[in-house]
Amino acid sequence: MMKNKRNALGRGLSAILRNPKTDITESREDEKNLVSSINNISIEDIQINPFQPRTEFDEEKLFELSESIKELGIIQPITVRKLGYNKYQLISGERRLRASKILNLKTIPSYIRIANDEQMLEMALVENIQRDNLNPIDIALSFQRLIKECNLTQEECGNKLGKQRSTITNFLRLLKLPSKIQEGLKNERITVGHARALINVNDKENQLNIYHDIIESGFSVREVEQIAKDFTDRKYQFKGKVKKAKSDNIIPFAYQKKIFDLSKNLNQKIELKTTKKGNGKIIIPFSNEDELSDIFNKIKL
Repeated sequence: MMKNKRNALGRGLSAILRNPKTDITESREDEKNLVSSINNISIEDIQINPFQPRTEFDEEKLFELSESIKELGIIQPITVRKLGYNKYQLISGERRLRASKILNLKTIPSYIRIANDEQMLEMALVENIQRDNLNPIDIALSFQRLIKECNLTQEECGNKLGKQRSTITNFLRLLKLPSKIQEGLKNERITVGHARALINVNDKENQLNIYHDIIESGFSVREVEQIAKDFTDRKYQFKGKVKKAKSDNIIPFAYQKKIFDLSKNLNQKIELKTTKKGNGKIIIPFSNEDELSDIFNKIKL
């Protein structure tokens, strides 16, 4: 009798998960330890998280992560919920799961949690928001989903994340900008500071015209803040030419700003040209030998 009892108690989580009659999709008293253990789960049995707040995954960084996993293994297990026998749904850790698939791994270490749809959404959003590499628009969309779909106030959302209510409000305001400006913020063509200054411009057309001039002329955040004050009630005329940038050949704002500052310093119209491969050239024009000598002196060559 004692032997049978020990065997029953010592089956462990892996034995329970192999049992089709076992379903831990709802919490029971005897399963408290079950959901806190780490288990190697078949990758084929894991569904992607439908509530994933991250909209973009950098292929190069995924490859780098796969190389790290190949060398060191998966240090931090992913988190899943059990849907039924041999059926799981990802809560957090999609980058680790994708990188494991690149390596053709068969199993992945996982925490198993019990969660309904609302709890799963909340866990996925909170886990992703806390990461440093999420872009401002995805963060804002995550805040918005957390508030709407989990029925939270901005203050309750801030409390869950350890953030001030004003932080939540400022991110949500970014979603009021035209989609073109939101895309520019995601692609780092402008900074969060520029975007927040543009929010204070009431007219959408003015917002877009100023946005194009930020890219064309390299306006600083302070300059945009001043423009926003000056053109609250009147039309802003776009000064530059709208250039259709190729989606795979976008020059980050930080580099545009450096070129703009260098142009001002040298008093020359400097061009930065890049290719799809990431290489390119900087063109500094001059009219005569004196101008060339002056350029060399200013950049200390």
